Amino acid sequence: MKSVAVLILTHNEALHIRRSIESVSTFASEVFLIDSGSTDRTVEIAESLGATVLKHPWTNYAQQFQWGLDHAPITADWVMRLDADEVIEADLAAEIGSRLLTLPTGVSGVNLKRKHVFMGRWIKHGGRYPLTLLRIWRSGKARIEQRWMDEHMLLTEGSTVTFDGGFADVNLNDLTFFTDKHNKYASREAIDVLNQKYDLFPRDEALDAKSASAAASGKRWLKEGLYNRLPFWVGPLGYFLYRYIIQLGFLDGREGLIYHGLQGGWYRFLVAAKIVEWDRELSKLENAADQLAMLERLTGYRLAPAS
Repeated sequence: MKSVAVLILTHNEALHIRRSIESVSTFASEVFLIDSGSTDRTVEIAESLGATVLKHPWTNYAQQFQWGLDHAPITADWVMRLDADEVIEADLAAEIGSRLLTLPTGVSGVNLKRKHVFMGRWIKHGGRYPLTLLRIWRSGKARIEQRWMDEHMLLTEGSTVTFDGGFADVNLNDLTFFTDKHNKYASREAIDVLNQKYDLFPRDEALDAKSASAAASGKRWLKEGLYNRLPFWVGPLGYFLYRYIIQLGFLDGREGLIYHGLQGGWYRFLVAAKIVEWDRELSKLENAADQLAMLERLTGYRLAPAS
């Protein structure tokens, strides 16, 4: 068995962390939590299961995860990225345990097919399955994109293969948590869109089919090359209708209507609305430094690169 280190970011994940760690127990040789100040039993539960916990203040997901890669005492041959609310199912755990042994040295990364479970229902339509993501790589052969939203792992060398076993995002929190989380996501995504327009700070543009997955790079191209250029009123409505009708999201039933309506409609509209609101202020300024300072004030985030 090749050794595998699992890296998980946490903040008050007592509801999920036991399930997450136990789902990788058959193949993980070491588990590291990068915790940003949990006040519940997250750390206690993780340490009781043998995980090593490192603490670091939060800026954004990309910076936190890269800090973990740089500072966790990883000794394993392979590294896995796992969110606290994600689960590796038994068939995928077995596949990881057996197939990593057989991969040639030129293969540095493994894509997994993630499914999303919402209100107890697997959302199979609306373009939500499979979401093919690079989640396992040879130690030292990958980094995470430095973006405020929609960050992907990027291989620095080698090729990828795709495993087929079950890999699920199953968040057990309620809709209040869901909408609050997506409100924060919307702010971070709006930052990336406005930075694309105004070039306020360096953009990480290394994502392509070779460094990650073809699905991830294709989705990024469509978003930045087409969707972000559509008029405000066209994008969110068109995207929801495309997902719900053309991509058969209506087949996901009542839970699917709630999910696609919120994540594919309301969320996209919220991102667009924040872009309109903040762009009105940025467009009044001519100096990029002033625009950056204004965006920091509007969002509450420190956006300027560290000197």
